[in-house]
Amino acid sequence: MRGLASRDDTPTEREAPTPMTDATPARDANPGTERIEGIDVPKVTAWLAERTEVTAPLSFRLIAGGRSNMTFTVTDAAGRRFVLRRPPMGKLLPSAHDVAREHRLMSALAGTAVPVPRMVGLCQDPSVNERDFYVMHFLDGVVVRDIEIGRTLSPAVRERMSRELIATLCALHRVDIDAVGLGNLAKREGYIERQLKRWSGQWEQSKTRELPMIDRVRDALASKMPTPSPATIAHGDYRLSNCMMDPAGPVAGVLDWELCTLGEPMADLGGLLGYWHDPSDPDQGGDAMTTRLPGFLSAREMAGLYADEMGVALSTVDYYLAFTQWRLACIGEGVYARYLAGQQGEQGEALDLTVYRDSIPRRVERAARLLGLAA
Repeated sequence: MRGLASRDDTPTEREAPTPMTDATPARDANPGTERIEGIDVPKVTAWLAERTEVTAPLSFRLIAGGRSNMTFTVTDAAGRRFVLRRPPMGKLLPSAHDVAREHRLMSALAGTAVPVPRMVGLCQDPSVNERDFYVMHFLDGVVVRDIEIGRTLSPAVRERMSRELIATLCALHRVDIDAVGLGNLAKREGYIERQLKRWSGQWEQSKTRELPMIDRVRDALASKMPTPSPATIAHGDYRLSNCMMDPAGPVAGVLDWELCTLGEPMADLGGLLGYWHDPSDPDQGGDAMTTRLPGFLSAREMAGLYADEMGVALSTVDYYLAFTQWRLACIGEGVYARYLAGQQGEQGEALDLTVYRDSIPRRVERAARLLGLAA
């Protein structure tokens, strides 16, 4: 699957984000079309032409699979390719789908050891396309978004991808926050407290049913909170399918920065491992299904690599795994509610809403087990 610059397939709201890959088109706008859902073609074309070299007309293609922001590939008449990200249609939760934040982060990280797509620009003028959007240059590579793509990789490449994911995460956690101009991105203290408050609030605003275990797990996370690590850039949704990978194994670009903040680096590690294959849960899909293929390192090996590289202990990993599962349950409920409301655009990808809905309580139950809570 040759790719772009951003994608996503399980929860993640500021809600949650999407990687670029034109292998899963949802809807195409033929050149010259006045408007497609989410894009005012003439106005966006004019805006883009003021910022980079393009040859009109432009075509826009919505990428299927994103559970939060809408992602389009943009192709001009000369074959140049870009990627445009904008919030979903309809009513949004407060502070969710902050594409300006994504743009700021990737712009700040340009030139660091963290690979990111090259930005074209950010538009916050509602007269252009009603809502904020940003455009980045197309990034070539592969997004390993499902097991079928994983099967096309050799075991040696899978192992290298595992190691490169950890190396890139370590590079991110070593970035000097102030030197790249992100010192005022967020508070540096109280990361878990802020996260518990945020996602509890979003659960209350978007829930479609009652799940008492959500509150029980939240309370346990609050009471069992470990001593925090020094604050770093915390991506918030770092995983295999949110990275553009070079087919040989290196990370070509880290994508989907909507959840990024300053905070606990161990939460990023817990998030990555929370999506990784867990032999005790054979029914997991997404990255967890892919990373069971031969060659991918085990979650324990991944954690060990991080600990060796960063010089940290792994005694708190289960806590951050539990936090990840609880947070993804809260996020997933918001995604599910948006699909029910028809806010995700006309995506060609079929999503089994019953399966998706039922995965949410399973995440909460896994979090409870990790925290030692009785059923």
